[in-house]
Amino acid sequence: MDTFLRLVLALFLGSIIGLEREKKGSSAGLRTHILVCEGSTLIMLVSLYIYDLYNNQSTADPGRIAAGVVTGVGFLCAGAIIRSKEQVKGLTTAASIWISAAIGLAIGCGYISAALIGTLLSFITLSFLKVIEKKKGGG
Repeated sequence: MDTFLRLVLALFLGSIIGLEREKKGSSAGLRTHILVCEGSTLIMLVSLYIYDLYNNQSTADPGRIAAGVVTGVGFLCAGAIIRSKEQVKGLTTAASIWISAAIGLAIGCGYISAALIGTLLSFITLSFLKVIEKKKGGG
């Protein structure tokens, strides 16, 4: 049951960030953020399961698979960034994908408070700080 609840929470928290990106017209919107958050949660759950399964038989390290998620999502994010002579686009989208993965890893390992706080702070950052940037002439 704990697995089910974690995966449902990943769907919910990933959708919060995804809906905000969707509202802004980002190419990586609702479905992308849900899938990244769900995927990283599932990978973390598998990592912890493998650790429990082989705990007494090897020196399994559940952090190794999580590190692979960080690297893999980094490559995914790199594809979201578009550079032209005048500007760079997609940095915020890439960062939102990356934080969705981090939230998923937190959910997967059971660090729910960090996932909730991370989602809240990310949503505030994406939703409200753009207004401040525009008022100061930065964006």
